[in-house]
Amino acid sequence: MTTIAAVRKNGHTAIAGDGQVTLGEKVIMKGNAQKIRRIYNDQVVIGFAGGVADAITLEDWLEKKLESHAGNLRRSAVALAQDWRKDPTLQKLQAELIALDKDDLLLISGQGEVIEPDADVIAIGSGGNYAQAAAMAMIRHTDMSAEDIAKEAIEIASNIDIFTNQNIRVESF
Repeated sequence: MTTIAAVRKNGHTAIAGDGQVTLGEKVIMKGNAQKIRRIYNDQVVIGFAGGVADAITLEDWLEKKLESHAGNLRRSAVALAQDWRKDPTLQKLQAELIALDKDDLLLISGQGEVIEPDADVIAIGSGGNYAQAAAMAMIRHTDMSAEDIAKEAIEIASNIDIFTNQNIRVESF
């Protein structure tokens, strides 16, 4: 379990995620996993929640879609979601992805959804609701940067959600 939060503010977009890997509901297996990754020649950043092997499979699949759609994240995300929904192997994968580039911020899910957030904040994972609420409040009531908001949102979630830790990684555009 994990928490990933992405924020867009003043033309900048940032994504942050913690590093906790949990086995079941009782054992922390690792505290410094990297769930935020740059793909497609560092032009796209993804963050994932759910099964690690499932997320890596989706990362590979998305990168192939980016290659076949000349790096167009929106088209690639829709193509991935369509395949994810139709392909019997992909349907079994238990993960969610947030993907962003210099233009787009998207949530991609296994139900065939590609969602662009209305509020310039999107969060997934066990602490996602806490991080999203915190980030939305900071966007409205502070002058913090997108990077600082994303990081602080994960920090806040880590104080509430036992499946989120404070080993936070941030990437931005």
